[in-house]
Amino acid sequence: MRRFAAWRLLLHDRSTTAGSVLGVVAIIFLVGQQLAVLFGLFSLMSALVDHSGADIWVVTRDTRDVNSTGSLPVRYVDRLSGLPDIEWVEPLVSGGGSFKRADGKFQPVQIIGLARPRMAGGPWRFAAGGLNALFDYDGGTVDKLDLKVLGYPDLSQVVEVNGRRLRINALTRGIRGFSGTLLFTNEDKAREITGTPRTRCSNILVKVKPGRSIAGVIGQIRAILPEAEPIAAPELARNTRLFYVTDTGIGSSFGFSTLIGALVGVVIIMLTMYTTVLNHQRDYAVLRALGARRHDILVIVLFQSLFVGLIGILIGFLLMAGFLAGVRDTRLPAYMPLWLPPIHAAATLLLCVLGSLLAIRRANRIEPASAFR
Repeated sequence: MRRFAAWRLLLHDRSTTAGSVLGVVAIIFLVGQQLAVLFGLFSLMSALVDHSGADIWVVTRDTRDVNSTGSLPVRYVDRLSGLPDIEWVEPLVSGGGSFKRADGKFQPVQIIGLARPRMAGGPWRFAAGGLNALFDYDGGTVDKLDLKVLGYPDLSQVVEVNGRRLRINALTRGIRGFSGTLLFTNEDKAREITGTPRTRCSNILVKVKPGRSIAGVIGQIRAILPEAEPIAAPELARNTRLFYVTDTGIGSSFGFSTLIGALVGVVIIMLTMYTTVLNHQRDYAVLRALGARRHDILVIVLFQSLFVGLIGILIGFLLMAGFLAGVRDTRLPAYMPLWLPPIHAAATLLLCVLGSLLAIRRANRIEPASAFR
């Protein structure tokens, strides 16, 4: 009965209810959009590590992020291959390059060289072609989203990178790095472009056999390679994201704007719900005159806040879904982990209830006789 009364009061004053719902929708969408872009940037920072398929990355000592490693001896690959708990080991060659556009201008790119035949650490989504495009000595890939900045090169077109010949044999889809355009090729071509000696590599990728301890393998690698640093892939991904957040401007600028948006959302939702309760004071007085207790008024107010919050959350997340679908395969990074929407919805619903509770005392002080004045 109290739920029905709460719902009828909301329908009776449709303009106030619509304004309250709109406030919740705005905060769900605006804060959600900020968070989606933030997590989208996080995914770019550690994209290579997250999709490498490796359990352990062997890097140089004191490496803080995956893009700032030094070089390791290639002979380490053979030494690691002899460990019984390791399924496979592959070297990775990376470095910077200058892509020459058709108009003569140069665009910085990040070269990623993969070892045949496994091509571990390579591209995982394609718009045209496939991984076999990199088996060609001159073969390489660029991302479809980067075609504009690269001067719109055609598929199978031969281009110059650091003055070296490269044929674009495939196009990746939505594979971009935080620091710039990713260009995948084979290990030999990457060495030619970046000038990396055949005896050196940038990183070593290690896959542990199923059922074996990753921590145990890391201990074994440290014992036989004291000059290198083995790091579990999830830890290296976290370190990379932490480096960009704390040591670059993104942490302070984007984090501050997200925090301000969240605080504004808290104020708007709580004031909206507070105003909603105040606008229904006369209705509560009528209910008191009809015999409703103070406890009944409290329950009705809470149900009203829950109804408004749930409707606003539903509409807000529908708009968020449209936003995420609209920016998919665009240069705007946007990603929302599956665990984030429930937390965002629960926090918003809690704010709706808290905003209503602020006005509960005002509602409970209403005298039944005020309904007849």
